[in-house]
Amino acid sequence: MKLYLTSSHVGTYRGEAPSYRGLNPANGLVEELKKDWKEGKCLQFASSPDAYELNDWYRADLERVLIETGLKVSCVHLCDGRNPEIVERIDEYDFVFLSGGHVPTENAFFHALCLKERLKGFDGIVMGVSAGSMNCASLVYAQPELEGETSPLYRRWIEGLGLTEINVLPHYQACKDDVVDGKRVFEDIAYPDSFVHPMIAIPDGSFLLRREGKEVLHGIGYRIQNGTIEEIHNL
Repeated sequence: MKLYLTSSHVGTYRGEAPSYRGLNPANGLVEELKKDWKEGKCLQFASSPDAYELNDWYRADLERVLIETGLKVSCVHLCDGRNPEIVERIDEYDFVFLSGGHVPTENAFFHALCLKERLKGFDGIVMGVSAGSMNCASLVYAQPELEGETSPLYRRWIEGLGLTEINVLPHYQACKDDVVDGKRVFEDIAYPDSFVHPMIAIPDGSFLLRREGKEVLHGIGYRIQNGTIEEIHNL
């Protein structure tokens, strides 16, 4: 399996529309992806299984983006609440795309699909975007983002897909000053939580790539560990 953990595969979160077409070429994403690309048999997993209209839009947009990047596309199929059984055919595809969205909602859907077990032995490409990247971890850090999620009843550490031990925090350039329930999501929440497990915050355009068991950071990142943060350029 080749694993791409991205913050955003296109554009900049909460930012201006990109000047390029297709996937974000920053830090060699397109160049690296073309090395691993095969027939372009794509299976996209929705983050919110019942948001049918939005899921259909994202599926069509992913197809457009891949074509505009110049990649061969044989099909782009969607897995959401209408057709969960398609996960049983995952080995028919060579590109699995894990959508962005609300981490716990997506996580619950992945568990319902038994996606962790289905991905064992998969030898194609897996690309996570935002929440999709976060849910790839063995122990997922579900960073609070909605009002009420700083409550002690909210589970910030949940079981993930087990594809990596790295906890990615996406969109750092946009979210680093976010506040939820009056608390700063990084300084007041993530920093203390980093005593449980380190995290790597990445801005849009940066990504992590695991190929042949080796994980490499492409672009800039920020390691949050034991209550401190430091800029990094490699893992």
